[in-house]
Amino acid sequence: MRTHRYRITIAGGLGDIGRQAFADLAIEANGANTVLTGTLDQAALYGALNRILALGMELVELSRLNDGGDIIRRG
Repeated sequence: MRTHRYRITIAGGLGDIGRQAFADLAIEANGANTVLTGTLDQAALYGALNRILALGMELVELSRLNDGGDIIRRG
C-alpha cells in the first residue's frame, strides 16, 4: 500500500498516555496544539485518527505533506 507523509494537529498537549498512543509518530508541542508527523499508509492514517477519537481529542488539522515537508494544496 502506498504511503504519504502527514501532519496531524490536535488541540492541547499530550500526557503520558497520549504520548504512548502516538509513539509511532513524531510529536511536537506547538503552542496550544500538538503536531503529530509521520509516514503512513491509508490504514495507519485511519488508525491514528481513530486513536484521536477514542481518546476524546479534538482534531484541528490534517495535512498531507510533499517530500520537502510542505503541505500539498489541491485545486
